[in-house]
Amino acid sequence: MKDKIILLVEGNPDGFGLTKHKLVTNKIGNEIITLNNGQEALDYLFAKGKYTSRDVNDLPAVVIMDLKLPLVNGFDVLR
Repeated sequence: MKDKIILLVEGNPDGFGLTKHKLVTNKIGNEIITLNNGQEALDYLFAKGKYTSRDVNDLPAVVIMDLKLPLVNGFDVLR
């Protein structure tokens, strides 16, 4: 499972550090992709924009996402 990606979507830079610290403390060794807003999350998940070369079938194992995101909020990403 270590080869699976964790997608971390956080609008606040301080949130990245805290979440990454908790993952490392709990010995979670997966690669963590960090995104800053809901639009980036949608682009990543659907392989659009700067993520067009990403295999759309290679989905993250876990998505950790703030609901109060810039551009597109977390609820809209979930929809």
